[in-house]
Amino acid sequence: MTPKRKQKLYVIVGLVSLTAVAVGLTLYALRSNINLFFSPVEIAQGKAPFERQIRAGGMVKEGSVARDPESLNVEFTVTDYVDDLDVYYSGILPDLFREGQGVVVVGELQKGGRLRADQVLARHDENYMPPEVADALEDAGYQPSDFAEKAADSAAGE
Repeated sequence: MTPKRKQKLYVIVGLVSLTAVAVGLTLYALRSNINLFFSPVEIAQGKAPFERQIRAGGMVKEGSVARDPESLNVEFTVTDYVDDLDVYYSGILPDLFREGQGVVVVGELQKGGRLRADQVLARHDENYMPPEVADALEDAGYQPSDFAEKAADSAAGE
């Protein structure tokens, strides 16, 4: 092999190696930014990872919102009418946030089974339920009509 060919081979092997390392680092960085959706049922079953960013959703349970008058800390319960998930959030809640309405929270599940939320996303109108919540509840054996009835019952105070 001539020295010129040997030099070209080293350059090509080096470029391929650098490309492989760049792709590997990119995939590793993207993997850590993925936050999967879990319903309260799945979290109660232990399917959700601890101390890793996840999304959880359901309906805000009636009578569960507790605000700290001294700060922006809020505690509330998210339910899918099968299991409940206690959520702790420090910040300003969306204007559409209220009891008996759909919500998706983004945060870390703590060892005690409580979710420390970094972000709270509220529903858009009275008929809206986040698609992930509806799918998870259907997987648990509930139909959308069941959700509407239970939400109406909660709102009516029954």
